[in-house]
This record gives sequence, C-alpha cells and structure tokens, in this order.
Amino acid sequence: MTEKRRPHILVTGAAGALAQQVINRLRNDCDLVAVDFREQVYLGDDIPSYCIDFNKRVFEDLFRRYQFDGVIHLGRIQSSQLTRMRRYNANVLGTQKLLDLSHKYGVSRVVVLSTYHVYGAVAYNPALIDEDAPLKSAGLTMDLVDSVELENLANIYLWRYPDLNITILRPCNIVGPGVRNSISTLLSSARAPVLAGFSPMMQFIHIDDMADAIVLAYSKNKKGLFNVAADDWVAYQHALKLCGCSRVPIPSIPPALSAFILRTLNLKSFPSYLMNFFKYPVVIDGRLFAKEFGFTPKRPLKEIFRYYRENKKPV
Repeated sequence: MTEKRRPHILVTGAAGALAQQVINRLRNDCDLVAVDFREQVYLGDDIPSYCIDFNKRVFEDLFRRYQFDGVIHLGRIQSSQLTRMRRYNANVLGTQKLLDLSHKYGVSRVVVLSTYHVYGAVAYNPALIDEDAPLKSAGLTMDLVDSVELENLANIYLWRYPDLNITILRPCNIVGPGVRNSISTLLSSARAPVLAGFSPMMQFIHIDDMADAIVLAYSKNKKGLFNVAADDWVAYQHALKLCGCSRVPIPSIPPALSAFILRTLNLKSFPSYLMNFFKYPVVIDGRLFAKEFGFTPKRPLKEIFRYYRENKKPV
C-alpha cells in the first residue's frame, strides 16, 4: 500500500519569530520549505531553508523541485528594514512573483499575512472597522503604501484565480516573545514616547495566538479577507503603564517638531510614518474570523503586559 503523500508547504519570512512558530506547529504533519528574503535560517535537518530574492529565477526552481500544495506568505518586509525601493520590490513585486508561480505550478492553498495598518489612522474611523471598510491609502505615508499594494495584489489574485483559494489575514498589533516590530519594542522599553494629549485605543494579539490563527486559516479552506483580533482593547498610554514603561510626552504639532524630537532622542521605535496610529484609534472587528474559523485567543492582555513588564529586553 502506497504511503499517503504529506502536504508540501512553502513558508516565507522564515527569519521571523511568527513564521518559526507556524513552522513548529506544522512540521509534524507537513513537509515544509522555508524561505526568507533577508537571511537563511536553520530550522532543523528536516526543513530545507533558503535565502532567496523572490524575483530571481532560482525561486521558480523551488516550485519545480518541491511541488508545493500550499503557500503561507508571512514575508512582508517592515518599513524600518530596507530602503523604500528594495522594500517595494520585496513586498509588492516579490508577492506578485510568488502568486504567479503558485498559479503556474498548481498550488491549491495560499495564506497571505497583511496588517491592520492598511485601514489608515484618521480621526473619523468607526469604532469597529470591519473587512468591508475602505483602505485609506491616500492618508498613508509612502512607507505604508506598499502594504496596501501588497494586499490589493492578493485581492486581485483572490478573484482572478479562485483555484488558489487565497485567505488574507489583517491582524492587529502582534506582540510577545521574539517579536521585533515597533509596538513590541515600545512595550519592552524602559521609557516610551507618547503624543501629548493622545492615547488611542489599541488591540494586541500574542504571537502564539497569531500562529494558531494562521494554521487555522490554512487548514480550514475558507478563502477571503479576515481581520484577526481579540475582542478587547486598551488605551495606548495605559498599556505602557501596565508594561512598566515611563512615558515621554512629545508635542504632536507641528509634525516636523515631533519628528525632530524623536530623532534627537534616538527613539527609532516611534517612527514618523506610524505617528497617526499613536494619535487616532484603529480598532478592528475580528468577529468574522472568530466565527468562520472557530478562533478564540488564549493569551489575555494581562498576560501580554506581564511579559513586557518582566522582560524589558525580550528574547
């Protein structure tokens, strides 16, 4: 009797803590291949790992060699990591190449990680933003536009090639051990800037819960676009207090003054392109994902904040 072939899955962004969590959840039941645009990582003898530019010809060789059944695309490059053009090439053109190859080689399942930042932070955002809300790319800085373009691209392929069964996830702030994004850096700091007079509501999801959500999204074949967030939120300045951070007030106007003060204090974790997200609330509605996938986060806010309070330099 022939042994049943295990699913072959390509996971991008393998150098990130979230991708490694996803890989650990899938490795016992799937044959995985890990790739990253930035660096090669060792994930064990059972998982081939590559450092590859998605736009190079050698990337297609992986599709020929491994005959992937699915792709989990977690390799979005953050705005702080590369120059704008290299980031655009990686995020937008690289994603286009990935989706083209997925279609060409008969991949039947694709999960794409986006971000809640695509909604934009503006004063008139609704209290709960659902998946039908417009993406306010006009109100975003150039550092975030490529995130919107990446998602628009995934949306185009979602409808153009239904055989890819694409699921797009828009999570709130992902935090926890190993996470290196701006908000995690702020929560783990001894002192953190705040915009004077502003303390917007924010949502947080633990990296363990987000990894569970991605695995659920892959295993339950329901294509479409979904917010991923817990049903609780907290004011930014209160979150800092619960994490044991001293708050450093920064004037919000004029914007050039704020940017100058942040540069002077060397507060790189508070980038100017995210300034409005520390001014206006962007609270997303995660009920559709919870309902469709049976998802309930296990890590409450108090556990998240306790971690940052006790670990001012997270591993």
